Amino acid sequence: MKYYVGIDLGTTNSAISSFDGENVRVWKSKKDQNDVTPSAIYVDKRGKRFYGKDAYLKAAQQPERCATLFKRFMGTSTKIKLGDEELTPEECSAEVLRELYKNLPEEIRSSDEVGVVITVPAAFNQMQNAATLEAAKQAGLGKVALMQEPVAAIMSVMKAGSRDGNFLIFDLGGGTLDVAIAESMSGKVNLLAHGGIAMCGGRDFDRVIMNNVVIPWLRSNYQLPDDFRARDEYKKLLRIAAYKAEVAKIELSSDEVVNIEGETGTFDAAGEEIYLDVELQRSTYDGLIEELVMEAVRTTRETIEKAGLTPQDIDRIIFVGGPTNYKSLRDKVVMEVGVPVGSIEVNPMTAVSEGASIFAESIDWSNEEHGRKSAREQVESGKSLGLSFRYVARSTAPKAKFAIVLAKPVTGYTFEISSRDTGWHSGSMELKNRATLELELFRRGSNHFHVDVFDASGRPVELENSDIEISYTLATVGAILASHSIGVEVCESSSSDKAVLDYLVREGDALPAKGQKKFRATETIRAGSDEAINFKLWEGDMQEDVEDNRFIGHMTITGRDFDFGMIMAGAEIICNYVVNDSGSIDLEI
Repeated sequence: MKYYVGIDLGTTNSAISSFDGENVRVWKSKKDQNDVTPSAIYVDKRGKRFYGKDAYLKAAQQPERCATLFKRFMGTSTKIKLGDEELTPEECSAEVLRELYKNLPEEIRSSDEVGVVITVPAAFNQMQNAATLEAAKQAGLGKVALMQEPVAAIMSVMKAGSRDGNFLIFDLGGGTLDVAIAESMSGKVNLLAHGGIAMCGGRDFDRVIMNNVVIPWLRSNYQLPDDFRARDEYKKLLRIAAYKAEVAKIELSSDEVVNIEGETGTFDAAGEEIYLDVELQRSTYDGLIEELVMEAVRTTRETIEKAGLTPQDIDRIIFVGGPTNYKSLRDKVVMEVGVPVGSIEVNPMTAVSEGASIFAESIDWSNEEHGRKSAREQVESGKSLGLSFRYVARSTAPKAKFAIVLAKPVTGYTFEISSRDTGWHSGSMELKNRATLELELFRRGSNHFHVDVFDASGRPVELENSDIEISYTLATVGAILASHSIGVEVCESSSSDKAVLDYLVREGDALPAKGQKKFRATETIRAGSDEAINFKLWEGDMQEDVEDNRFIGHMTITGRDFDFGMIMAGAEIICNYVVNDSGSIDLEI
């Protein structure tokens, strides 16, 4: 793979980055040259579409022609009204993905050598993950994998500088909160625990301002009916007020006092034009959001406990997401959680997309499962000697071990290794079983080496594979944890019809998970018939009250799936499964 792309498909804003093995680059929006693109679509009366900032600015004036916040409805049947059209959340997301992809240079967009990682909240379920992949398919992005947002943020932290210890990712976006505890040791990162709140983000802070500041001010300054918030004639007023409240919230990051102000083009019951002029002080805002912040703090404490740690074991909190630009919020979280340092070492707006692009390099894009590349490789070469190379294929250190294995002893043979990138040469060394060498990795990304073997007369020995590639990586990710338990519905026993779950993966298990399950057919199926066995998949932890879990879908075997014979009741059925890094499942029977 030549290009690695990371996309943060956010509730409020989205971003796109690329990684070439050495450097990460955030690609700005073409029109307004911003690092982030608002996740918004606007269609005018002629049917022309606008995206990003242009669309977002239209939302307050013409919401019926704008689509925003559709990420919150991913994986549901909710339709998004956009002008005269109705779109699914997946279709809206596909349009934003296409627009983001245009920010990339032509050589990347036109290349077949592109691997794309799209991030999803850790709390996303199977339906939401599937919906995100469907959006990517509709956008025509090619090879795509998903990964959890906190893991992407962790990779971005490692880019900023690898330090050993435990750290906490506090990722507060426009719609969700993700909390992750990670351990970093010599460039290898393990995810110890994660938690979050599905509906806690910047939009919820905006709503608090509206409900507690703007609406009371409107009621006290203008003649408005008690139910004005439900009346169509005041919808425009409320939309503009909400937009102005959001702008004021952002300004509080730098100002002690701001005004929510502006014309609304709306009149009260007495015919007076309503003009917004509401003062909002930082101290007032801090009090209003305290309940939401404390809810986030409680989730953070629970996640630390889930990892089996105390706040004193955490070296620092890494803040990610637009709302964490607000220093008062960061200070409150640091103080309440009890971790000594709150860090802003990554760009909170682009950290997730940057980390996703770095993670994309670690994926083996050659197979459909998109699993991670192996850290160690063995290459068979020199069949006449039974020779093979074993080496560290991915290293976070500037050195990697290389070893030669021989199936039979040889006398007088030598070997040499040279760098195809720098011209470095190892010199002649004796060829023997378990001969080892530490190779210097001269640059980040791919390092290429060539191996030559010579017989006792100094003649070169023909090798089937003489080139090796070693990646000097920014970081490697070890354990990624499952956010949800996933199980197959089965009968409790051969003599009982009671349904229980046979789990493929449990919440907190390390991903990716791969395995095999054996089940027994509950009925006989004859070839060519319509008889069927259904394998129902559920997501949740209710092992016995199966239907209290979230139904994911099912896989069906029917008589039409085979041409002769039958599957007898009680026959063994083998099920192979893979649960990948994002928690998405692939099932094969």
